[in-house]
Amino acid sequence: MENTRKKWPLEFKICAVTISNQYKSVLTVAQELGISKNSLQHWKKLYKDGKLTLEKKSDLDTNQKEIIRLKKEIKNIQIEKDILESSTGIILQKRRLRYKFIMKNCDKFPIIKMCKIFKVDPSCFYRWRKDLSTSRAERKIFITSEILRIYHWSQGRYGSIRITKELSAIGINVSRTYVGKIMLENDLKRVAKLKFKRTTISSPKYPAADNLLNQEFKVRNQNQVWVSDITYIQTKKGWAYLTAVIDLFDRKVIGWSISKTMKAIDTTIAAFKKALRNRPLIRSQKLIFHSDRGIQYACKAFVYILSKSDQITQSMSRKGNCYDNAVAESFFKTIKSELIYQNQYTSIQKAKTSVTNYIKNFYNTCRRHSALEYLTIEEFQKQCISVLPL
Repeated sequence: MENTRKKWPLEFKICAVTISNQYKSVLTVAQELGISKNSLQHWKKLYKDGKLTLEKKSDLDTNQKEIIRLKKEIKNIQIEKDILESSTGIILQKRRLRYKFIMKNCDKFPIIKMCKIFKVDPSCFYRWRKDLSTSRAERKIFITSEILRIYHWSQGRYGSIRITKELSAIGINVSRTYVGKIMLENDLKRVAKLKFKRTTISSPKYPAADNLLNQEFKVRNQNQVWVSDITYIQTKKGWAYLTAVIDLFDRKVIGWSISKTMKAIDTTIAAFKKALRNRPLIRSQKLIFHSDRGIQYACKAFVYILSKSDQITQSMSRKGNCYDNAVAESFFKTIKSELIYQNQYTSIQKAKTSVTNYIKNFYNTCRRHSALEYLTIEEFQKQCISVLPL
């Protein structure tokens, strides 16, 4: 059977006996130091009999003993010198800072010697260290509960980066590495991201607009560039088609449509009109509307809708280049991994309700976006308002 008894250092035993003799209470000291009463009594007996000592018995002559004594004294002086050199200014600091130094260097220097130099009671230090261990354990339990709450609130959509940012927003400052470690311990896995699949259906029948965006996805103002795309959602009652319009300024989905058909009137036109209602253009604004070369964007009906305003210029990605419309593609990968592929929709109406709820109540309000330095869209908008000139 494996021996699980704890081996206490000789220094600790002598310190415990010294403290016990000082306080004249074996039980109290044993409880404070986290040892058994019987062990402490045994150590006291050994100490009294001269068997518990740092000095080794030997039959060496007087000169040899003196040499050993001097070597020990030199070693002690050197240790004290090293402690003082390593702790510049600590001796004048508050007791808590002295305790921290002792704990940090307990593997390097003897605890009793550091306590003597810093003029602190060893029993007080050991009691402080015990209380600190308890408070750290309690803090980890609290942080773990908050990580679990955020993870389940996001329905597994948040990884360690976003959870760390969410914790920071409520005043809990911890590192991403620490959050990742706790997530690993609790088997919290973020839903997997998806690979890009090309779904665009273009036609040589319709002319394509020039690529005015040219992958410049950072803009300074609202209504400067909108990007749009269409994707498919499978339901048990057939396919639904999600069209989204996103403002590059704050990455908000300002217009969307979930339809039963791929007709422009139900997809691109419906989503574009909703975007205009949610974020109207003012007179001085010039908008670039960017999309891929899909039929729904190139057809006469949609081109006519855009051409009715002299404030809007159409832009299209190069043929077969998905990266020209990367922001819209990224949104679709996100909504599919975080929502659509986590559900099995029994009808198109169920899909419509689910997607609308995700966009309005999570993506546009609560979700932290890497493109916005992990701010939510609402936080980003408030930040922009706060820096506007008065």
